This record gives sequence, C-alpha cells and structure tokens, in this order.
Amino acid sequence: MEFFVTLIQVLDSTIRLATPLLLACLAGLYSERAGIFDIGLEGKMLMAAFFSAAVAAVTGSVWLGLLAGIGSSLILSALHGVASITFRGNQLISGVAINFLASGLTVLIAQSWFKQGGRTPSLFGGGRFEPIEFPFAEALSGVPIIGPIYSELLSGHSILVYVAFLMVPLTWWVLFRTRFGLRLRAVGENPAAVDTAGVSVVGLRFAAVAICGVLCGIAGAYLATALQAGFVKEMTAGRGFIALAALIFAKWRPWHAMWACLLFGLLQAIALRFQNIDLGGVVIPVQVMDALPYILTVVILAGFVGKAIPPRAGGEPYVKER
Repeated sequence: MEFFVTLIQVLDSTIRLATPLLLACLAGLYSERAGIFDIGLEGKMLMAAFFSAAVAAVTGSVWLGLLAGIGSSLILSALHGVASITFRGNQLISGVAINFLASGLTVLIAQSWFKQGGRTPSLFGGGRFEPIEFPFAEALSGVPIIGPIYSELLSGHSILVYVAFLMVPLTWWVLFRTRFGLRLRAVGENPAAVDTAGVSVVGLRFAAVAICGVLCGIAGAYLATALQAGFVKEMTAGRGFIALAALIFAKWRPWHAMWACLLFGLLQAIALRFQNIDLGGVVIPVQVMDALPYILTVVILAGFVGKAIPPRAGGEPYVKER
C-alpha cells in the first residue's frame, strides 16, 4: 500500500510538471506544422511567467495576470513572425534572439519594479490559481485504489492543467478535421500549392505563430501563478527546449506529444522525489538527479526517436512567385 501511495504522489507530480511542457509542445506543434520553426518557446514562456506574476502581484487578480502573460508572449510571437515571415529572416536566429531578450529583460524589469533581486513578490489568495476539487473527492478519498486515483490524481489541479490536457484532442481535431488545419499543414509542406489555391500563406503562418504565442503565454502563466507562487530568474529552466525535444520525439503529432510530455514530466517528478539516494554506501548527489531529465532527453532523442521527418517547408521563408 505504501508503494501505491508513493506511485500516486509521483504521478500527481508528473501531471503538474508535464503541464507547461505540454502547452509549449502544442505551441511548437502549431508553429512548426505551418513551416515556422520556433526555438523561442523558452523565451515566450519566461516573459509570460514574469508579466503574469507581476500583474497578479500588483492587481491581486490571477486572471489579469494570465491575460498579461498571454499578451507579452503574443508580442514576442509577433516579433518572431515579422522577422521570419515578413522579412524572411533566419528562423533559428530569431528564436535565439527572443530567448536572450526574454532572459535579460525579465530580470531587468523585475529589479526595476520590485527591487527584489529579479523576483516578483510572492503570490497568495486571488493572485494564484487555486486547485479545483471534484465532487465527492473528499468522501471517496478513503476508498481503496479508486479513491486516491480520483481524489488525488484526477482532482485537485488548477484549471490550467485541465485546459492543457483538453487542448490535446482539440489540437488533433483542429489540425486533422478542419479546413483551417488542412491548410495549416499544407503550408508547412507545400506553401506554393496553398498560394496557388488562393489562400494566404502569410496569413496562415501568422495565425499559427499567434496560436503558439497564446499557448506559450498560458504555459508561462501556469509556471508563475499555479506551479509556483511568483516569478524567479530563469524559472523556465530549459522547459522550452525540453518541449521541443518532446515535439520531435512525438514526430509532430498531438496525442504522441502528450505522452512524450508525460514521460519527461515523470523524469522530472522522479528527480524531485528521489534525491540523495544511497546505493550501498554510495550516495548519488542531488545534482545528478536534477540533471537526469536533461540527460535522458538527449539519450531518448539520440537512441529512440528513429527517423523524425519535419514538415518539408519548415524553416524556409516563402517567396511568392510573380
């Protein structure tokens, strides 16, 4: 029974830790399916995390913080779109620039506004997303097996967790069951054919970049106002890059992306749960466990992905033939 309780706790942490990865992964999925590679996911999440925490701390409203986070992420998405779509710049360089911009700007503004060493004040009350309890969760908690699964694993998460996982079937439906999704995927494979059909390639790519910005904004807001209680320097901690790894691992498919993000979330949960492990007198340092998700990210990509073929027009600016 003790093993089962530990398992439920680890899986509960897995869901919480996988949520920002899943949102960022789906954000990258929309963008890259439209042919716009975006390694600036990290920067968008970081910027959204800061502004959501800052606005929530000042106003006391987590919903205003969420809107501020989404807005800041959309601004960076627009910057990336203008650089890579309008001016046909290098998409990778644009993404790197966004990451550097967010890394420096968040700390600079945080220190200027709050004078707390690049942090925001701690959030409490209405400044944070509170967990949602399912009906009868407390009453069923004592029921063996089913009770802990319902009351602890499924219930008790913030609304953004449920939004993230609902986005998976919604993304699948949008991409594979709607005209917009068909055109979006076609833009990433053969933009000339889409243009010939009279559909705006630029418009579709900007739409994909905007959706990417919204999802990254939600992911960053979740980090600062739900998973933690405020913003700290570099709090994304490489999650944007792990989301990109999960996207490649999932081969640009929504349901596979969810399982990939849960796998990476599980690795992070295990690293947090089991630290300073003693193996017959040999203690594994906590730093090794902290690095485990990143090490296994490289191992999985190097040995288990197989041949991952990105959209054919990905990374290539489209020049309309005259």
